[in-house]
Amino acid sequence: MIIITNKRINELRIRCGMSQTELAQKLNVTRSSVNAWEMGISVPSVQNLLELSQIFHASVDYLIGTVPNESVCLDNYSEEEKELIYSLLKYFDSKR
Repeated sequence: MIIITNKRINELRIRCGMSQTELAQKLNVTRSSVNAWEMGISVPSVQNLLELSQIFHASVDYLIGTVPNESVCLDNYSEEEKELIYSLLKYFDSKR
């Protein structure tokens, strides 16, 4: 779990354009805590995992590596918005 979690936190933080310090501030932890998570020295608490999932819009399952692919919850989107999202995904898949 540590190997997957540390890589995913690092990947998602960078993808969101955040520094370790910025992420630490959002979570009310130290920068060295975020660094330790990313280095695989320690793992975030359950509370921090929940907060990370909200910040990164990723499931806790994805963060801890129990599911191989990132998922996005579309429950709060209208049917029209969902159709647009699915259309965009199909478009990007066709370009691969």
